Amino acid sequence: MKMGRVLFAALAGTFLAAPFGPASAQQSIRVGELNSYKAQPAFLEPYKKGLDLAVEEVNAAGGVLGKRLELVSRDDGGNPGDAVRVAEELVTRESLNMLAGTFLSNVGLAVTEFAGKNKVFFLAAEPLTDKITWQNGNRYTFRLRSSTYMQVAMLMPDIVAAKKKRWALVYPNFEYGQASAAAFKELLKSKQPDVEFVTEQAPPLGKLDAGAVVQAIDDAKPDAIFNVLFGPDLAKFVREGNTRGVFKDRFVASQLSGEPEYLDPLKDEAPVGWVVTGYPWYAIDTPEHKAFLSAYQKRFNDYPRLGSVVGYVTVKSLAAGIAKAGSTETEKLIAAFSGLKLDGPFGPFSYRAIDHQATMGAYVGKIAVKDGKPIMVDFKYVDGASVLPSDAEVKKLRPATD
Repeated sequence: MKMGRVLFAALAGTFLAAPFGPASAQQSIRVGELNSYKAQPAFLEPYKKGLDLAVEEVNAAGGVLGKRLELVSRDDGGNPGDAVRVAEELVTRESLNMLAGTFLSNVGLAVTEFAGKNKVFFLAAEPLTDKITWQNGNRYTFRLRSSTYMQVAMLMPDIVAAKKKRWALVYPNFEYGQASAAAFKELLKSKQPDVEFVTEQAPPLGKLDAGAVVQAIDDAKPDAIFNVLFGPDLAKFVREGNTRGVFKDRFVASQLSGEPEYLDPLKDEAPVGWVVTGYPWYAIDTPEHKAFLSAYQKRFNDYPRLGSVVGYVTVKSLAAGIAKAGSTETEKLIAAFSGLKLDGPFGPFSYRAIDHQATMGAYVGKIAVKDGKPIMVDFKYVDGASVLPSDAEVKKLRPATD
């Protein structure tokens, strides 16, 4: 594995400069990719750059099975109905048997169902709901990002250590937010049976009435807050909460809020001391990440966001899986991805055979402000494998027919 890490670090810096290999003259291996580009640009513009960088590296190194790797990308409209229509178009009109992408959890679930019914391989890149690999999982669907359960479990040691009894929850009222809240209550209750959930605020995604939500939380007099809001909703929540002093002397744990996509726009208003999952790209001192960071900055003259890593590793996973399968046949791809091991910017990880969930982890730390800019401090990397349930537990969650 150490040799694999060294190889990754050495090659990542040379792929872009390498002359275009024999794959340029060969037939392409084409993968359908769909995502909510117009609806979620903060995450998906960097994601697209990550995709592009990885495709360029793969093809510069000779492609996959001697052929160019090509993504056929479409916008899924940010809603399940459009996503299924786009997926069907990619499969029927473009004659593709591999799909990848999606961002929102409800959209990812819709494409997961489509993949199962139509026997099409699907790598869900970003959607976090646990159902994709558990309750609604199927043999055709794999998932890259750490799930809602995993994200909550990563925060749980700090949450339990805070020893707070009265909790307020705030989350967007769609699949991702609901799943995160459910995982939080289940995990905390198991660790701290006397905990009380004094209020739950679940505004529609993108339609947060920050004043009303913050006031409701303050009125409930919680000791601590668990937040799942992201994007513009997070910015409104933080601004209003700071103005009203709602976060003062209250412990706050927050999913995703350390990701540059959502943390950077807060600027000097970032809530210092929040415990978050995120991506401190500026301070990760590993060979794998340094190689990725160097290649990304050279290609785009910009710093990576978490979406950049997800896009990059999505393509690297596809290339590794196809190479292992020696084919693009669906059944061979499924067999290849079950237990597939590879290295990424965060280090080695694998796709579990039991539930098709990747073990790529995330960073947990605290928000701070330095020179007027928000950063993560006191962070550590949490391996996804360390926060996943056992095979026996997963068997109870997966469909019996899987």
